[in-house]
Amino acid sequence: MYVVPPPNRSDPLSGSTNGSDELRVYQTWKGSNKFFLQGRFIFGPDVRSLALTIFLIVAPVAVFCVFVAKKLMDDFTNHWGVSIMVIAVVFTFYDLILLLLTSGRDPGIIPRNAHPPEPEGYDGSAEGAQTPQLRLPRIKEVEVNGTTVKIKYCDTCMLYRPPRCSHCSICNNCVERFDHHCPWVGQCIGLRNYRFFFMFVFTTTLLCVYVFGFCWVYIKRIMDTEDISIWKAMIKTPASIVLIVYTFIAVWFVGGLTAFHLYLISTNQTTYENFRYRYDRRANPYNKGVVDNFKEIFYGPTAPSKNKFRAKVAREPVLPTRSVAGGFVSPNMGKGVEDIEMGRKAVWGDVGAVLDNTEGQLSDNDGLSNNNNNNNNNKDSGLGETSPEIRTTVDEGDRAGIHPRRSSWGRKSGSWEMSPEVLALASRMGGEPNRTAGSSSTVRSTEHKL
Repeated sequence: MYVVPPPNRSDPLSGSTNGSDELRVYQTWKGSNKFFLQGRFIFGPDVRSLALTIFLIVAPVAVFCVFVAKKLMDDFTNHWGVSIMVIAVVFTFYDLILLLLTSGRDPGIIPRNAHPPEPEGYDGSAEGAQTPQLRLPRIKEVEVNGTTVKIKYCDTCMLYRPPRCSHCSICNNCVERFDHHCPWVGQCIGLRNYRFFFMFVFTTTLLCVYVFGFCWVYIKRIMDTEDISIWKAMIKTPASIVLIVYTFIAVWFVGGLTAFHLYLISTNQTTYENFRYRYDRRANPYNKGVVDNFKEIFYGPTAPSKNKFRAKVAREPVLPTRSVAGGFVSPNMGKGVEDIEMGRKAVWGDVGAVLDNTEGQLSDNDGLSNNNNNNNNNKDSGLGETSPEIRTTVDEGDRAGIHPRRSSWGRKSGSWEMSPEVLALASRMGGEPNRTAGSSSTVRSTEHKL
């Protein structure tokens, strides 16, 4: 078993990229999945529950074969008794294969973007201090079979989710035609494994009915052979009683689940859509009719995976430096909010070391300026001689300390932009805002001008 470690990224300041070319996609996977056989099988983070599911299937069948089917082999002639056990064993293996196909394959994960998409109307060549900020819309509208459908922007994956796609908070991935996350199989149920999931549930239902029925057949054989009542016959085979009770309870769960998914398939819905849009009386744009809906699920081709987990990780290209005042920001840029479907808050405390390092660099530069010029106004010029990277980091660190609600620490999909209030103040003053606005000298200079 291979558990995904934290991404092994090289230090961008040192320029070291040792070992990045040897890593594969499953080794740097940002989701919560677990991989087996060097990325050939992908499971959810709760893959351990799969062992319980296998036990709940294999254990009753083993008891049935030993205490019921083996006794029926002697009572039926012409190999009918052997066929009872063979069918039970074959059914069980077929059920386990369907379970593996459901749990161990890519359910339809959409690869994440390394950077946020460029908003509509953005021109990469039009950069400069006067370029307005472009904010990505949180929701877009697309047309599906003549019906307008809203799609949302995913801050985690930095993409607009296609129709019927949702972000699983357990696996931490966007999954196409997301149905639900099943803890019994330890995997999301989506576009590429829904067919196998339904066949697994349906086969489990048939297996329960098969064991339940032949347990009663065995009790009936005891009644006829020994000419006793049903109660005495049941006492003679306690294993049959246990199996009858077990399968009777289990069939209500798997049988009810089978009936529910038959309804979903006939109306071309997913579990997520059924529970979320239960009270919406809009027409279903994906419903093609009962026959075509079943054909789509059982006879349509399985969509190829969009992920190559065993492929080598490509080195990320270096992005060109973008102007400070222009560019675009994420829909949630400038505020720490919760992703409703993710159920997780933005991380605010993982940059403490960066802030401490930045403050140290700022104090060193200010100290040098004091020794050379002995003038508070010359601190700005001393800081201005530092590299652009340090100045940008200093500005963001100061702003994070002054305006915590406008900070974007921990956001993967944002870009550093100056707040509209600062830009408006700078335009009234008639000059470009200084990048080192967080320093004490600039604050005093601004107050003096005002």
